[in-house]
Amino acid sequence: MTTIILEVDNRAVTTHFILLGFPTRPAFQLLLFSIFLVTYLLTLLENLLIILAIHSDGQLHKPMYFFLSQLSFLEMWYVTVISPKMLADFLSHDKSISFNGCMTQLYFFVTFVCTEYILLAVMALDRYVAICNPLRYPVIMTNQLCSTLAGGCWFCGPMTAMIKMVFIAQLHYCGTPQINHYFCDISPLLNISCEDSSQAELVDFFLALMVIAIPLCVVVASYTAILATILRIPSAQGRQKAFSTCASHLTVVILFYSTTLFPYARPKLMYAYNSNKVVSVLYTVIVPLLNPIIYCLRNCDVKAALRKTIHCRGSGPQGNGVFRS
Repeated sequence: MTTIILEVDNRAVTTHFILLGFPTRPAFQLLLFSIFLVTYLLTLLENLLIILAIHSDGQLHKPMYFFLSQLSFLEMWYVTVISPKMLADFLSHDKSISFNGCMTQLYFFVTFVCTEYILLAVMALDRYVAICNPLRYPVIMTNQLCSTLAGGCWFCGPMTAMIKMVFIAQLHYCGTPQINHYFCDISPLLNISCEDSSQAELVDFFLALMVIAIPLCVVVASYTAILATILRIPSAQGRQKAFSTCASHLTVVILFYSTTLFPYARPKLMYAYNSNKVVSVLYTVIVPLLNPIIYCLRNCDVKAALRKTIHCRGSGPQGNGVFRS
């Protein structure tokens, strides 16, 4: 498809981009389509089952599982922003995406990425209070505080994305804007701009510093205190039990940060590497697929609730609130 370019005030205005995706033979395109389709559907199913299990099992109406249900809900949308368009492009010769469609995809993707950074930090704080202040945990992590923290995550993510979009959407693109990626991301859009994008890069870097560095410091500080508390527990069984309550979350944090830290701290530099798309597949496809599995493998309560949900033996919601401290 030929990219449509309009002239406005003697400047070309791009109305479409072309996503190059994964340029391979048609047979391999079908194979990739099948793999990514199964992965996408499994990710949705896993996270949906976790949400249903937490909602239906009264034993899981606690702050830790409330935040886990928020994470599962977020990741269902996180993958849905990317996967349907990517899957459609595997089967189509027309790999174009409208300018508005590209900016919309980027906005929601950045929203969910930023929200997840903050949510993971909130979950680390919850584990810190539970392990380091167990007697005060029910008093501190009240329903109201947990709802406020979750609401703050869902507020900060969209606001950060909106500020980023104000600068990125104003960039000028000329010629035939081909995006060497399978979705609209900050890195390729900064690189294909044919005007100075330093202001957009500066704003993006500052916001990335705020949204990535501050939550990361919270996570590191929380787990440093958690580790110090666990090491003071006299019995090996007690240490193992304490660590098991946060092992799943720590694994998820390491996976998410290790795959997204560099691409979003230095997005324009990352585009220069051929491994850019491979790294992107890790945090847009593989990590969301693995997260529910990690939580299920490491958490006996979640596994038990999932068995009840799958076999339709789960009881209805218990208690008066969404969760209890």
